Amino acid sequence: MGKRKKSSRKPAGPRRKDPLETNFTCLFCHHDRSVSVRIDRKEGVAQLFCKVCDQRYQSKANHLTEPIDIYSEWIDAADAAEKEASSTRRPVASSSRPARAPSVGSDDD
Repeated sequence: MGKRKKSSRKPAGPRRKDPLETNFTCLFCHHDRSVSVRIDRKEGVAQLFCKVCDQRYQSKANHLTEPIDIYSEWIDAADAAEKEASSTRRPVASSSRPARAPSVGSDDD
C-alpha cells in the first residue's frame, strides 16, 4: 500500500471578466450603439449622449458607477418625464360620434 497520488491539476486562476458595454441603443431615435457613456470619476460626473439625435443626459457618479448604471438612470428619468408630462395635460374628451343637435320641435314638453 502506497501513498495517494496528489492531483496533477493546478489551481484555476481568477476568471477573466468580460468588459461591460459602453454603447447602447437610443431611446429617442432607436439607433443601435449610438449612445455613448463617459464617466469622469475625478469630477464625479457621468455624461451620456447620442451621436445621431444629440440627446444628452448628465448624472452624478462615484467609484462604483458603471456605464450601464447611467443608461438605466437615463431610461428611468425619461419615463418619469413622460409620465409627468402626461399627467399635467388635461385629457381631451373626444368621441367618434358627432354631437347631437337640439331638436326644435320636440314633443318632450
